Amino acid sequence: MNFKRIPLSALVGIIATSGFLFVAIFAPTLAPYGMAEIVGDVWEPASDKFLLGTDNVGRDLLTRMMYGARITIFIAGAATIFSFVMGSVLGFTAAVSGGWFDMVLSRFVDLLMSIPTLIFALVVLSVLPGNLVTLIVVMGVLDSTRVYRLSRAVAVDINVMDYVEAARLRGEGTRWIIFREILPNALSPLVAEFGLRFIFAVLFLSSLSFLGLGIQPPEADWGGMVKENKEGIIFGIPAALIPAFAIAVLAISVNLVADWILNRTSDLKGGRG
Repeated sequence: MNFKRIPLSALVGIIATSGFLFVAIFAPTLAPYGMAEIVGDVWEPASDKFLLGTDNVGRDLLTRMMYGARITIFIAGAATIFSFVMGSVLGFTAAVSGGWFDMVLSRFVDLLMSIPTLIFALVVLSVLPGNLVTLIVVMGVLDSTRVYRLSRAVAVDINVMDYVEAARLRGEGTRWIIFREILPNALSPLVAEFGLRFIFAVLFLSSLSFLGLGIQPPEADWGGMVKENKEGIIFGIPAALIPAFAIAVLAISVNLVADWILNRTSDLKGGRG
């Protein structure tokens, strides 16, 4: 990769995103204390011992931030990958198959999208067992509707290309057309959309945790940390603002990278890419 050709905004986004990923991966090694270890008094100010201070029960805020990055990024990433696998495969299949399958699936997706996502998730998560797998699946299924719409729209345009018609004339099946003809030429917009959907997953997870149906204590995630420390804001204690700031910085940095990718690959390729 030639870094001289990368715009400054994208380079800042790449560096910031890489920093978050590094902290998330090596959180157990980098963190100075245990995730749920009480090491001081309630809401101690920043000091040499606690670089970001302590939280509402006396845990080191820097340690909680590191573990929060690990949990937040892992769950948001897993949910995004799940949504893209499900949404893109179904979208491509609907575009290639057409007919009643396309109509029924598209109307079902329209039905899901008509329900407010947060309300739907709150209802489902209040009934199903609260664990990481359930949370990832619910988030992934709800977000896959958006991925389905994008992948179907892209696949419909590619499906009428000459090389796709040539593959049909050769007798290739639906699986070949989807994975060998359409997918390689649809990767560019999907990769750009992946970054945006990841950020929506981070914000969605943070909202669920803030409302009490996401990550449960004593596990740390940024949305839950905002909820735990929100009372300190009225006393001028920034413990709730630090994870909120981290969410905002992560969202901006990933969006900068996604915008750069989208600008580089805004036009669909007219042939095998």
